[in-house]
Amino acid sequence: MNERYVVDLGEVAGTHVAVVGGKAAHLGELSRIEGIRVPAGFCVTTDAFRQAVAHVPVLDEQIDELARVDPDDRETIRTLSARLRRAVEEAAVPDGVVEAVTRALTRFGEHAAYAVRSSATAEDLPTASFAGQQDTYLNVVGPAAVLEHVSRCWASLFTERAVTYRLRQGIDHRAVRMAVVVQRMVFPAASGILFTADPVTGHRKTATVDAGFGLGEALVSGLVNPDVYTVRDGEIVDKTIVAKQRAVHALPTGGTRDVAVDAGQQEQPALTDAQVLRLVRLGRRIEAHFGRPQDIEWCLDGDDFHIVQSRPVTTLFPVPEADDRENRVYVSVGHQQMMTDAMKPLGLSLWRKTAMVPMHEAGGRLFVDVTARLAAPASRDALLDMIGRGEPLITDALRTLLARGDFVPSLPGTGPGGPPAGGGAPAPIDTDPALVTELVQRSEASVAALERDIRTKTGPELFDFLLGAFEEHKRVLSDPLSMQVIMAGMEATWWLNDHVRDWLGEKNAADTLTLSSPGNITSEMGLALMDVADAVRPHPEVVAFLQGVEDDDFLDDLAKVPGGSEARGAVESYLDRYGMRCVGEIDITRPRWREQPAALVPAILDNVRNFPPGAAARRFEEGRQKALRKEQDVLSRLRALPDGERKAAETRRMIDRVRTFIGYREYPKYGIVSRYFVYRRALLAEAERLVRAGVLAEREDAYYLTFEELHEAARSHRADAELIRQRKDAYRAYRALTPPRVLTSDGEALNGAYRRDDAPAGALLGLPVSAGTVEGRARVILDIAQADLEEGDILVTAYTDPSWSPLFVGIAGLVTEVGGLMTHGAVIAREYGLPAVVGVDRATHLIEDGQRIRVHGTDGYVELLS
Repeated sequence: MNERYVVDLGEVAGTHVAVVGGKAAHLGELSRIEGIRVPAGFCVTTDAFRQAVAHVPVLDEQIDELARVDPDDRETIRTLSARLRRAVEEAAVPDGVVEAVTRALTRFGEHAAYAVRSSATAEDLPTASFAGQQDTYLNVVGPAAVLEHVSRCWASLFTERAVTYRLRQGIDHRAVRMAVVVQRMVFPAASGILFTADPVTGHRKTATVDAGFGLGEALVSGLVNPDVYTVRDGEIVDKTIVAKQRAVHALPTGGTRDVAVDAGQQEQPALTDAQVLRLVRLGRRIEAHFGRPQDIEWCLDGDDFHIVQSRPVTTLFPVPEADDRENRVYVSVGHQQMMTDAMKPLGLSLWRKTAMVPMHEAGGRLFVDVTARLAAPASRDALLDMIGRGEPLITDALRTLLARGDFVPSLPGTGPGGPPAGGGAPAPIDTDPALVTELVQRSEASVAALERDIRTKTGPELFDFLLGAFEEHKRVLSDPLSMQVIMAGMEATWWLNDHVRDWLGEKNAADTLTLSSPGNITSEMGLALMDVADAVRPHPEVVAFLQGVEDDDFLDDLAKVPGGSEARGAVESYLDRYGMRCVGEIDITRPRWREQPAALVPAILDNVRNFPPGAAARRFEEGRQKALRKEQDVLSRLRALPDGERKAAETRRMIDRVRTFIGYREYPKYGIVSRYFVYRRALLAEAERLVRAGVLAEREDAYYLTFEELHEAARSHRADAELIRQRKDAYRAYRALTPPRVLTSDGEALNGAYRRDDAPAGALLGLPVSAGTVEGRARVILDIAQADLEEGDILVTAYTDPSWSPLFVGIAGLVTEVGGLMTHGAVIAREYGLPAVVGVDRATHLIEDGQRIRVHGTDGYVELLS
């Protein structure tokens, strides 16, 4: 399309977003769908907007200022955006634009009524809808009024809500242009919104219709509650008809007003059932055209539906791709790996290549298809029991789905086998610490061989080598002895909790019996950082230097400070042992502590402030002694029972077993991450070579390619820059989505619920994973780098992986939104004796930072205190 100020909607296609904006592009595309009626009109193009703002001299300077504002600084955003809007509204509309708009109005009816609506280039996109961010004006009559409202639409590019939305989405203000849609008004008897997928559950086969009398502004503004219809498989499965006391109607002279609905009409449905079903059929046609669920605004004039807007629904969690249309049930990997953030494509593909089970990708997250195991009774029971011990919300979600009886087929036979259900006799293995030593040595030898052999590999040869390394990775991970040791520790834990509860009436006895178990690499990591603090604490100059650290290259300068050489040596030793770790470490694209050591500085300084010298060793010994006293207490009480000597002897064997093996539960993850660091360094070196060769624009572009695509880029010296850009946009959108615990092939997201009534009213329910009760100040922390903890604080966060364990040494309790009985946060909380409740839905939203709370780690709930 050549540069023009006005384009008829009939000429617009979906590819013309840069000229007419997202809304107009969608309307033009809608008008091409057979059977879809779109009100006629034209679009004032982005060329017209560019001409208009070219005469606003302060615009560039003020946009620069706006780009530097924090998205949470509402006052500054409000002030700057108001200044920008005023400047645009006061600018004269260029003569050429006035002439083009006037000419178009003559064609469509100079004195007709129009809807004048903003259409930004960053609007109604697949990854960002911008719904309601810019302005719409209805029933605008006359050329002067239309031109005035075109100016207002241009200015609405800088409404406070639109500016904030762009800042949060990472969209450059300069990259967005504003077009304006001018359409003939429809004066409807009813109007509303149609979602072609359920916006709450995500179910793709369920449509919802909201309907009210008059113009849709009554619904959008909240003036009335709508009639609500739910439609599935061509039938209305639910409907709610409400009393609609007000409606918005057009005024003869222009503009709108809300009016009272006649008393006899208020409780009449806005649509007949037949009209609802016809509207949904139109919606399905629109959805099929655009290839994804749509949020559709509609008007009913007579018996004709007019579509006045359709945008993609961007809040739905994507569905994993499948080769067939069979019903499938997917379980979140992230909720079990304690990393629910979106991952970049390279991270996703590496995890899939090194995982022991097939995985499916959706929304930047990984899922496992459990349909076959749910379908067969034997494997279903084992799966539900195993998951239920660690993540009861996933189990509840699965049971909810199974209870419907219409989604998961029930197959005869045993089906794929599941892991042991637990609670019975532990795995047949000797309680021998040498087994753990042998496994650790095997893993270390494998990592050392990987580091040695990868050094000379570059280009396609590197990728061929890595494919072999991934097989070794899986071999180490699936070592039968390793699996036996892990299961022996877990089953001994379950056995102790079950039997001590049955025999003595005591909950979660294993939580105390496992304190300071030997060989737990993750708890050792937290204690080791306390030792680093011991090397820093005696040197005030070092403490002062670390308080000012902002960059990751601080270690060289640290050595120049009095006492800095000793402190640097301690940090370097820590990084040699644990530098491959980081937050979200299952994603290979995340920078490691060795690469960003400044991430550790806040925790080191907290340890300096909160603990005396030698605290790590004392803490470990105190835990060991507490576990020993607990063991003696339990055995003594058991011996007093009928058949007590047998019970005590069996319990003693289980205590020996759990203390021998439970610490190893954390080591395989350490081995995985150690190997990942080797892979990461090799792949980044390859990415740097591709940058030097001009194949990639920057090193981090490699993160947005899969392993196979990066391999091909190394082979062919070509990479698709547009694909990388699209992947960056998609990743940014995925980060804003909350992954469900369970997801179906119909798109339904299920998160489960706690079916309990054993907590006080108002308490937040969760999973008890570490016994005890503690009261203190809640510190809601979403970024470990922003942690500022004092002794006695209770950490409240979305999830914790092993990288958070250095913070555990300085807190009194733990609350997380995600987690299970055997996930890392729970294991380390028990290791340190911290009362902990995990799986508390929306904990970081419901608990305020600084609020006093009481954590009931034995019973699994959190009280909010005044």
